[in-house]
Amino acid sequence: MRFFLRGYTITPHETLNNKICSTLRKIIIIVIALGLGIFYNTNPVSAQQRKVNNLPTYDRQPYHFGFILATNQLLFTIKTVDNMSSVKFDALQTPDFPADSSFVYELTGIGRPGFTIGILGNLRLGDNTDLRFIPALSFGERALNYNILTYRDGEGKFVEIEKNITSTLLLFPLEFKYRSHRLNNFAAYVLGGVTYTLDLASQKKAQANTNDITVKIQKNDLLLEVGTGVDFYTNYFKFGVQIKMGYGINNLIKNEGNIYTEVIDRLNSKVFLLSFTFE
Repeated sequence: MRFFLRGYTITPHETLNNKICSTLRKIIIIVIALGLGIFYNTNPVSAQQRKVNNLPTYDRQPYHFGFILATNQLLFTIKTVDNMSSVKFDALQTPDFPADSSFVYELTGIGRPGFTIGILGNLRLGDNTDLRFIPALSFGERALNYNILTYRDGEGKFVEIEKNITSTLLLFPLEFKYRSHRLNNFAAYVLGGVTYTLDLASQKKAQANTNDITVKIQKNDLLLEVGTGVDFYTNYFKFGVQIKMGYGINNLIKNEGNIYTEVIDRLNSKVFLLSFTFE
């Protein structure tokens, strides 16, 4: 029974996930603070008393273009099957490690940093409202980490296996942006929208090596996005910093009857973006 106790110890990946959750909590606090700032700055009487210096007519343009540079972190939201640790797998379902039978005791997702580049198109809908289309190319990687109890010749031991999933995403976001009135050369905003993603590196149709199982995911996904940011008006262009979270709707897992996919009921994307815009 000593083996079962290891299923409840804190692993380095749990520590990493705790750090990620802590970072996301801080980001949420920043989002709330900026949101409150937007409501404060949308007072038109106060806005008339502020001095506007750079690009005074910029926000009255019917449309404009720009580009973005961003750092991203691709994550997974995982829903495992009920009673996952009691599901038994035989040797045919675990060809990449020797075992007579196996049980998955823990499954965690790991996010790794990547980067995104894209072009930006902005259509003015009103004094403080814009519609934005930002096609982009995003490079990233995430992993699934399995803690597996294996039995061979009656002897049990735990093994840890990590399956890396590399993605090259074409992003097609359509967003609504609500901006505060300018405070000199500064304005805050919130945004929301949807993004269609196409994974060019998806291995959904790849032929897996019989001795090295590849976890495959679907190519298409749809994200619901929410974010906030600030714009700074310079003499020549508008520079922005924004944070955005995207939550996938589609179930990405491709079930192939092996130990790595059979324990997953749903696998959804979660994407964090820290973007720098130049308009």
